[in-house]
Amino acid sequence: MTRTITLPFTKEMIQEIRVWDQLLLNGKILVGRDQVHRRIDSLMRRKEPLPVDLAGSALYYMGPARTRTGDVIGSCGPTTSARMDPFTPLILSLGVNALIGKGPRNEQVIRSVAEHGALYLSAFGGCGALYAERVISTRTLAFDDLGPEALQELEVVDFPVIVAIDSLGNTIF
Repeated sequence: MTRTITLPFTKEMIQEIRVWDQLLLNGKILVGRDQVHRRIDSLMRRKEPLPVDLAGSALYYMGPARTRTGDVIGSCGPTTSARMDPFTPLILSLGVNALIGKGPRNEQVIRSVAEHGALYLSAFGGCGALYAERVISTRTLAFDDLGPEALQELEVVDFPVIVAIDSLGNTIF
């Protein structure tokens, strides 16, 4: 059975969700990949303020593609999550409560997801065109100089994912 979720996630919602649950996400998700994670890590190490409050957000590891004229976004499928593993405990400590990407995560990430009562959601590789159809608006929030890898906000409708790690640390991997 597929559950439709209106974002942001609440702690109560997260506690009810389990591995293998199929979700359709509606609302706003943030996009941040390697460079965004490095910037956030650097700001935190220097004790400088973050450009946006990440608390309560879902963070998508999106592989950006060129946007054609007239489209909201280009193909926007998931990228490999493991590249963000070194930064994930920090990101979760900042209040991010859902991570969206593809592929397995390391043991430290699995423990951190459980420790923070968060979720890791698996998006479907090879479905970038499908995901682009689910995005109804985009805007850049920070780190404009990173171009398509800047910190962005997407508004999505019926964005399909599967729960790969739940708040108890159960995993499909």
